[in-house]
Amino acid sequence: MSAPAADSFDYVVVGSGAAGAIVAARLGEDPALRICVLEAGPPDHRPYLKLPAGFIKVIFNPAVAWQFSSEPTERTGGRRIPLPQGKTLGGSTSINGLVYNRGQREDFDGWAAQGNAGWSYDEVLPYFQRSEHFVDGGDPALRGHNGPLKVSLPHWPHPICEAFLEGAAEQGLARNPDYNGAYQQGVGYFQRSIHNGWRMSTAGCFLRPAVRRGNLDVRTGAQALRILVEGGRACGVEYLQDGVRRQVRARREVVVSAGAINTPKLLQLSGIGDGERLRALGIATQVHLPGVGQHLKDHFSVRLVVSVKNATTINELARVPRLWGQAWQWLRGKPNILQLSPSVVHWFAASQPGRERPDLQGVFSPASYREGYVGQLDVFPGMTCGVWQHRPQSMGSVELASADPLADPVVQPRYLAEEGDRQTLIRGVRQARALLQSQALAPYRVDEVMPGPQVQSDDEILDFIYRYGVSSYHLNGTARMGPRPEAGAVVDAQLRVHGLQGLRVIDASVMPEITSANTCAATMMIGNKAADLIKQS
Repeated sequence: MSAPAADSFDYVVVGSGAAGAIVAARLGEDPALRICVLEAGPPDHRPYLKLPAGFIKVIFNPAVAWQFSSEPTERTGGRRIPLPQGKTLGGSTSINGLVYNRGQREDFDGWAAQGNAGWSYDEVLPYFQRSEHFVDGGDPALRGHNGPLKVSLPHWPHPICEAFLEGAAEQGLARNPDYNGAYQQGVGYFQRSIHNGWRMSTAGCFLRPAVRRGNLDVRTGAQALRILVEGGRACGVEYLQDGVRRQVRARREVVVSAGAINTPKLLQLSGIGDGERLRALGIATQVHLPGVGQHLKDHFSVRLVVSVKNATTINELARVPRLWGQAWQWLRGKPNILQLSPSVVHWFAASQPGRERPDLQGVFSPASYREGYVGQLDVFPGMTCGVWQHRPQSMGSVELASADPLADPVVQPRYLAEEGDRQTLIRGVRQARALLQSQALAPYRVDEVMPGPQVQSDDEILDFIYRYGVSSYHLNGTARMGPRPEAGAVVDAQLRVHGLQGLRVIDASVMPEITSANTCAATMMIGNKAADLIKQS
């Protein structure tokens, strides 16, 4: 998938994920430019990377996903929380849960209000539209219908899903046909980056077509070790490939799109970060930017499970011999579980009366997973309702463990450190429980398995959250955008690293605040907008 190798390019892009693939593809629209993409992982040829249900098989596979984890705390029950990140062409878009969720207008208006000119909702909306092709309609003033990334609804009717939607309406959560449209509040089916039963990754939708132009060199198995800096300017990248250290030069700019963990790691290894911490590790400081690796945020989620009667759930459909029948349906282009994302139905709600915008996001599926983890299905028929807080205040960090570029960094999200976050999630669990107890679900409901009917008080619910809560894999903010580096900003509104020429960060790490949504769609928007920022500079 690559042109002949060369040592010097106009742009070098580190990472081929949600943003990196789009940046590289868009820059390559100019035939006079030559772009090199460095991807630490392998090509995306494995069948499970193409099949939506293959999510279960790849997200914890070290061959195609970085197996990071958080540091344990009292509020995670002493557990290390898995934090997998994509490590293949397409990055996390090749291994994620495929949900397409932009976020709320107020998220992006908030970015602009922090001094980031050009990032209001009205200014970023065209970039959302440019990327997507929503095949199931939507308001053309708000949705895109000509972009490379096809987005669709599941079209998988299931009686339990329909009953959940009816039950939500009983409790005041109305059907919302398009949560990426005029407003987010309500309940309905998730939009997914899936088309005709196949995963739509940025590698497949953006990068691979761009490579055909002949001016893009994509190097896989190429792990970036440090950014080369000369005279206050980023001029290239040192990387490891096939056990050999190599260098590639950038005549114009280096773009780091390695994700919210690997991006701050690479910056720090390159001498860009808090000078005192870098000196303690024996790393010479190129730019003192104390915000590098700070302001880490994530959505901490918890899932409730109820056993099921009178319906066949995914738990049974995923076992032989029924699985063979599902495979046959997939081959025929008929509704089947192989073309589903892990969550089928969404709900967005306010945690308490008086809130003007949803601060809770929930998921529902006619399936359940052991100990609340998406990965291993329960042996009994089950359904799951999960919930997380949209805009947590708790934030953590990504810091080097050592100067060894092959060592994992220390990741500490500090989940639920803030009392307000704990109270919001407790209320979220109560709402999820109420939705599972709706009258419409009564014909299918047996027993609450997790947390169980014995868990009732706020303290008991919080203990359940501590013991079973997990990451939603929405890490961001570790190289945040803002005008003032002394206040923790790492890049400016053009995504240029403060204090250094020729270097930009373009991925989820630049988000000034976490979006009220799954972060993949917003990260793709960042990549698309950033390409224009580079072209206009």
